[in-house]
Amino acid sequence: MSLANEILDQWAPALDGVDLKTGTKGRFEVELDGEPIFSKAELRRFPNQGEVVKLLRPRLGAPGHWRSTHS
Repeated sequence: MSLANEILDQWAPALDGVDLKTGTKGRFEVELDGEPIFSKAELRRFPNQGEVVKLLRPRLGAPGHWRSTHS
């Protein structure tokens, strides 16, 4: 599952959207409201599956009951 789908599967109704932007030099940054959540440049690795969702959960709360049952 892609990171965008993983995030949308959890919080789609609570989000205005998910922006994917092309970058340079292998950048991979995740921000929420302009604040960094995950930085490949800082950690020198890509996130593990579920890692970004785990980092977002304290800010966005638990997924709602609407959450899809397929993964």
